[in-house]
This record gives sequence, C-alpha cells and structure tokens, in this order.
Amino acid sequence: MENKVVFNENSFKRLEKKPKDLGAVYHRSIWKDIKKEIKSNKMAILAVIYLAIIITACLLAPLSPYDPNGLSRADKFAEPSLQHLFGCDEFGRDYFTRALYGGRVSLLVGFSAMLVTVCIGTTIGIFSGYIGGKLDMLLMRFTDIFLALPSMLLMIVLNSFLKPSMTTLICVLSLFSWASVARITRAETMSLKQRDYVIAAKNLGAGNIQIAVKHILPNILGPVIVAASLGVASAILSESSLSFLGLGISVPNASWGSMLQGAQAFVLDRPMLAVYPGALILLTVLSFNILGDVLRVALEPKITK
Repeated sequence: MENKVVFNENSFKRLEKKPKDLGAVYHRSIWKDIKKEIKSNKMAILAVIYLAIIITACLLAPLSPYDPNGLSRADKFAEPSLQHLFGCDEFGRDYFTRALYGGRVSLLVGFSAMLVTVCIGTTIGIFSGYIGGKLDMLLMRFTDIFLALPSMLLMIVLNSFLKPSMTTLICVLSLFSWASVARITRAETMSLKQRDYVIAAKNLGAGNIQIAVKHILPNILGPVIVAASLGVASAILSESSLSFLGLGISVPNASWGSMLQGAQAFVLDRPMLAVYPGALILLTVLSFNILGDVLRVALEPKITK
C-alpha cells in the first residue's frame, strides 16, 4: 500500500507557528561598544565623570562672582576658604576663578589643535594612501621630515618670533602634530583600497573623491577617533609647557601652564599655588589617555552579538 500523507488545517498552523531558525544575527554599534567598554572599566568611568565636571565647570566660569584678573591688595595670599576655594595669589586674585578661566584656554587650545591636526593628517593620509606611487613617496618623505624634527624646540623658536595669542598656539601645535595622524590614516587607507567594495565602486564609475569620502573615511574613523583623543592630551601638555616658559597666552590672561609659571617663585612658601594647576593638568591629561585606551579597545574590528 502507498503511504499517504494527510494534511489538515492544524498541520499548516503548526508550520506557521514554528519558530524560524535564521541563525545568530550579529551586529555592531560603535556607541554601544564604547558604552560597554566604559561601563566595564572603573578608571574609564572616573575619567569620563572628571572630564564632564571640569569641562562643565570651565564653561560656567563666567558665573563666578570674581574677576579672574581683578587685583585686591587685601586678599594677597589669602588662604583657601568658602569665599576663595583655592585661596588667592600674590595679587589677590581668586585662584579658583583663574583656574577655571585657565582651563577654558587650555581645553580650547587642546580641542582646536586636535581638530586642525586630524583634518590635515587625515586628508594627507587618505590622499597619499589611495593615490600611491610617486606622490605617496613624496608625501611620506615630507611627513617623515616633520616626524624627525625636534618639535618642542621649534615650537619655542616659532612662538618667540610670533605674537603670543591663542591662534598662534593652535597653529604651532597643529603644525608639528599632524604627521603621526597622516601615518595612521595612510596605513589604513592602503589596506581598505584593496577591499572588494572599494574596487566595485571604482568599477561602477565612482570618482576618487567620492570613494574616499563615502567608503574609506567612514571605515577609518576608529583609529582617527583614538588619535584625536590622545591628541587633545598631547596638545594640553604642549600648551602648558609653552605657557610655563612664557611663550603661551599673554599676561594677564591665565592658562594652567601660565599659572604654574607664576607659582614657581613662591613654590617654597606657597606650594599650593603650583599644586592646583599641576593637579588639573595631570588629571585632565590622564583622563584623556584613559579614554583613548578605552576607545581603542571599543573600536577594534570585531563582531559583537
């Protein structure tokens, strides 16, 4: 006898209700990865909290009732109190207010120099890596020259000739910082331009600029973001060093480096005048470095479920 398969309404209902096994679905969200890495690292959480507090405090510095450059002979070297949280300096200026305004200068210079550095370095790196050939060799030798130069010494020389200002600081810091970013982006671009989707886009008639902007740039954002976070820390350190040498922001405006310079004459009698700006520089640079390490781990090429 032939085996007959009998179908009824319940059979089709069971088929419809059967869960579809489509396999594991893998996806990746950059922001979710970053958030996950920060939550799993206690030091990163503390770094993010500190940066949020110091940036907010510096932005709200104009709300302080004290003039950062206002002189008061009666408050000369006043001790820390509820009225003056960090005390006063040798001219009776509120030290906490000056620290906030100095933070505005240091952070603004750091972020601005980082943006200029990333733009220049990324543009040269992508252009050099994608075009290749003699142009790549010429641009990389030019980049190597900047990497080999004693950057701090040349910064000091340039700042001594140029008029001290925030714009001068940003330009000088960017001039000697873009080369490392260009090297990173060039290496990533040389790897990406051999990928199938880039070759397919080229065969379909896409121009070099379109391929660079739509296909290469989005795929190298990870290393660029990490370099940017570390670049902020490096720029803040360089600005503080130049200001400490008297080649940064012009007097009487304050930055953390210039506050250290002013405090060195009283470091034996009033050591806290040097401790406050020094601690702010240390904690800010350390926080950006920790954040850079977290971003490097979070933005690694990987698949998360």
